[in-house]
Amino acid sequence: MRALRILTYNVRRCVGGDGRADPSRIAEVIARHAPDIVALQELDVGRARTGHVDQAHAIAHHLAMAFHFHPAITVEEERYGDAILTALPVRLVKAGPLPGLPHRPRLEARGALWVAVDLGGGVELHVINTHLGLRAAEREVQVEALLGGGWLGHPECRGQRVVLLGDFNAMPRSRAYLRLAGRLRDAQRALPEHHRPHPTFPARWPMLRIDHVFLGEGIEALRAEVPRGMPERVASDHLPLVVDLRIATTGPA
Repeated sequence: MRALRILTYNVRRCVGGDGRADPSRIAEVIARHAPDIVALQELDVGRARTGHVDQAHAIAHHLAMAFHFHPAITVEEERYGDAILTALPVRLVKAGPLPGLPHRPRLEARGALWVAVDLGGGVELHVINTHLGLRAAEREVQVEALLGGGWLGHPECRGQRVVLLGDFNAMPRSRAYLRLAGRLRDAQRALPEHHRPHPTFPARWPMLRIDHVFLGEGIEALRAEVPRGMPERVASDHLPLVVDLRIATTGPA
């Protein structure tokens, strides 16, 4: 068995509740919780609005981690998207767009990023980070894509130890959430009955549980926390979700 801590966090281009863009502040919040794997959404890379900083690189450098970044949006030299960071051996499996609504071509583009983390002994943990759309119909189309042959249904992913996580913009009673929960286990709900799942948004007064960690076979959730200290409440408009996992490293996933 292998213990790991994983963290997912929508960082809102590193702009805090005080209106200040500060990747180092985001990195410090992450470091407080010492995760092994970090999934981030809403990163700016080279964008004028946040000082042309490569936020993915800046945060990874601060944490002494390697990273993979996928831009959901690219406009000339400016990019905006999601990243996965870790100090463990990691390889990129796939990064690509998710479908939108054909009759709504101006909706914000969405994507997903898939890496395989080497746990040793020939065992890999497959991690897919995503950020789904704001409209229910859009999310449902994107969930079907994630469940399909290009992602979770892909031969390299199917039957493997897999974690799907990110900002799903989907509450637990939504169709998108229920569709995912029918295939994978919600880490917060997989804990003992006395654990009450915690909301992550908005950061100052969290009421909505829209950031999730979903688990495949061979992975056990040990603990989940949504930290609500002052640094977390100021750094972004979401709170991070931190989950401790125990992963089988022998036998089938």
